[in-house]
Amino acid sequence: MQEAIQYDNFPYYTIEDYVQWEDRWELIGGVAYAMAPAPYPRHQNVVVNIVYELKKNLDCGTKNCKVFVSPIDWRINSNTVVQPDVAIFCEAGDLQYFTLAPPLIVEVLSRSTALKDVTTKYQLYEAQGVEYYIIIEPNTQIADIFRLVEGRYTLQKKATKEDSYTFEMFQCKAAVDFGLVFED
Repeated sequence: MQEAIQYDNFPYYTIEDYVQWEDRWELIGGVAYAMAPAPYPRHQNVVVNIVYELKKNLDCGTKNCKVFVSPIDWRINSNTVVQPDVAIFCEAGDLQYFTLAPPLIVEVLSRSTALKDVTTKYQLYEAQGVEYYIIIEPNTQIADIFRLVEGRYTLQKKATKEDSYTFEMFQCKAAVDFGLVFED
């Protein structure tokens, strides 16, 4: 009997392959994901607005914690490199990439990346210990805020433009006014 899918036939990649590629890619568990074409203006507007809110309100006990916007590599291991839309990384930026789990990641959904963001990346970020994972749907203007509790993500809030939320992380806190995030 033949299996439905021959997993042994799928290509498997590592960091060594990744650094040779042109354009933008992510590598998750050895599987290559091409980054989508440039996002819609609404997507980019939300990214810019949340970066501004986080940067303006970030209060940390260390100068190493900073807000970054994609493209920036987080190399998790030899076969996994991701580029979150927005992240707070708390390590010196001496390398071309980060290696420690950020306390907060934001992914703004687009038609071409939504499935990966709500399944594969959700599971990856949870397994890597990212304390907050915010998934923003720019068209409906809803942000799902997940927090890591006892190793599992729990939904803290479905934030709309009427809401604010204060993210309290190990070394930092940051208040975000989602009215400003969803502002046109």
